[in-house]
Amino acid sequence: MKPIESSPLTRKLSAFVALSDAELAVLERMHQRRRSFVAGRDLVHQGQSEQAAYILAAGWVCSYKILPDGSRQVVDFQIPGDFLGLRSVLLHTSDHGAEPIVDIEAAEVMVSDLLEAFAQTPRLATAILWAASRDEAMVVEHLVGLGRRDADARMAHFLLELGVRLALVGMGSKSGYV
Repeated sequence: MKPIESSPLTRKLSAFVALSDAELAVLERMHQRRRSFVAGRDLVHQGQSEQAAYILAAGWVCSYKILPDGSRQVVDFQIPGDFLGLRSVLLHTSDHGAEPIVDIEAAEVMVSDLLEAFAQTPRLATAILWAASRDEAMVVEHLVGLGRRDADARMAHFLLELGVRLALVGMGSKSGYV
């Protein structure tokens, strides 16, 4: 396993705050329950009441909503360093599903461990809140894109946003991304 300092989540949070040794130790503990998931099998089901969130360590995941007619609308893509199901554990029910689009590795974080980590390291909790708020702002931008941009502009915005997100976790640069 890579040292915690080079994990995608640590890189992402370090863009907001310089993490202390104590905060890095908490992140290390949050990454201990590593699991593998295969592509095409839901990690989170819409409507489930799960007591765990996941930190995506490797691979890509799509978030989606099941509509009343049974069809599925993809609403976002998650990359390494993103939390999966964070809002669901805090609200006790998932309002969307998450499915790996390639085989992935993710660290399972039980809600009790997450709340304990927040109590022990408030600056780390603030950094995670910053990251979640940043992700939410991107989803709002997606809504604007759907309402006001044509298909070419939406695709260009998506690719540029993806490049910035990947650069933040060390998987991209101005010349391209992995």
